[in-house]
Amino acid sequence: QVQLVESGGGLVQAGGSLRLSCAASGLTFSSYAMGWFRQAPGKEREFVTGINWSGGNTNYADSVKGRFSISRDNAKKKVYLQMNSLTPEDTAVYYCAASKWGGSYNSEYDYWGQGTQVTVSS
Repeated sequence: QVQLVESGGGLVQAGGSLRLSCAASGLTFSSYAMGWFRQAPGKEREFVTGINWSGGNTNYADSVKGRFSISRDNAKKKVYLQMNSLTPEDTAVYYCAASKWGGSYNSEYDYWGQGTQVTVSS
């Protein structure tokens, strides 16, 4: 079965950086667009960034543009999220997700990981 497993979350001070990883199995990884979403307490899950199957096309939520960077390694079946200049507003559970077609809506993604907590202290 398809599994997406996130790692790399944790506690960091404001202004710091974290790198999240997502390891995929059970799917033809290079055929899927990948995305990162996040959900803060009391809020809906929101799109953070996405990358197409080849890595040649990316898009970002306005709130993270210039601070976050998504990348993928199809040989390793992994997608990464580099997060810089973190603020307390970035505190959330971060999820990776796989989509046949890509997009920025939850409903466009077929498979989801279990999430990893990112907490940014002020």
